Amino acid sequence: MRSAGRAPDDPAGDVVRWAAFSCLLVPVVLVVYGTSYGGAAVATLGLAAVTAACRVLLRHSEKTERAAARGRSEGPLPLGHRGRHSRSGAGSHRGCHGSGTLSPHD
Repeated sequence: MRSAGRAPDDPAGDVVRWAAFSCLLVPVVLVVYGTSYGGAAVATLGLAAVTAACRVLLRHSEKTERAAARGRSEGPLPLGHRGRHSRSGAGSHRGCHGSGTLSPHD
């Protein structure tokens, strides 16, 4: 059963939940198979750190994907503007005189 506060299709949330479950399960298994409590605690802290980093990266990726989808849905750019660093025509070079010969200032 899904909780009411989250989206019905949240693959990143599912991954984070399984990782959190593993952070709880792994130390129990380690202790059962003879690892010391200290070793299990270190493993738990390591898994928790990796889980937190993965959660941050997944959320950032989702946010970037939503922004890109929003940009695509707005439609293409007007013909006169092709992007921040793109040139829109042959004579659009700033500081270029347009003639084939070089001036003393070039």
